[in-house]
Amino acid sequence: MSTVNVQRIWKPSVTDLWAGRRPLWWSVGPAGELAVLLVHRQYLRRSRYVKGWVGWGPQVPFDAVLVIRQVDGSLQRRLIKDVPVRPSHIALLPVARLLIASGRAGKEESGAWSPNAVVFSLESGDQEATFCIGDDIPALVTDRGGSIWTAYGDEGIYGGHPESAAGLAGWSADGRATWAPGGRLPDVPLEGCAAATEGDRVWLIWYSGSRRGGTFLTRITPSTGEVTSWPSPVRDPDGFAVRDHRAVLTKRVHNQRSTEVVRAELDGDAWSVTERRKIRVPGRVVMRCGQGRDGLLWLRAGDTWLRIEA
Repeated sequence: MSTVNVQRIWKPSVTDLWAGRRPLWWSVGPAGELAVLLVHRQYLRRSRYVKGWVGWGPQVPFDAVLVIRQVDGSLQRRLIKDVPVRPSHIALLPVARLLIASGRAGKEESGAWSPNAVVFSLESGDQEATFCIGDDIPALVTDRGGSIWTAYGDEGIYGGHPESAAGLAGWSADGRATWAPGGRLPDVPLEGCAAATEGDRVWLIWYSGSRRGGTFLTRITPSTGEVTSWPSPVRDPDGFAVRDHRAVLTKRVHNQRSTEVVRAELDGDAWSVTERRKIRVPGRVVMRCGQGRDGLLWLRAGDTWLRIEA
């Protein structure tokens, strides 16, 4: 009997859609609040080659509205003005702050890396900080304490940025590099896949660039520095969430209204698949479609947000 229970959590209002506001970058906060950045079409250009919501790109600077759906279902709206970067990720930080980060970083004439992340106050709307958190970032998550965790792609790993070169990194909320794998990974990373949190622990999912290949689930405990990795039961998953010894992973059927949901359990030193099921969803499942928080996998399908328990 299938245990895949998919809950529909939220979709943008008809009023926002008719007004020309498109729901683009999104994240789930440590308390389970869903945050979605809506941008008016006047600031956007559509790629001819990239389907789904990730195909929209803004002209900078641009204004946006952040909609936060709290756990009780109530909604808050915050105006974000003059965003100076082209976002790939957003994330909520403690003390009512918002991180907006571009996945790519360039170099200035001096040779320094240009800022690709900005922190806004959600109370005043002011920009509080700008900094660089590496180049080529397919996966990003923030933890309860406000630290930023990133997994990099091949162009960043081989592009000369020191933290990107390690494949995985941890950052403070003001952009200081605070954690690196330091030789504690089972292989050499080539590409980040997904990210999740479980209590105070952080999980980064990535695949390697060695001849052996393989996808890995890496668990980091910031308080102790412990790093543990396991081979993933799913190759290159798009989403991952974990609670104790149970996990749920998703792997999209590219640009289609379906995804594969896989349940797994930690049995000794290995994750074993206990269920695998392809499900239909309300819209396209594309890049950056999943994020895990405390045993709940949030999945974006078109303009609808779903949730699956581990």
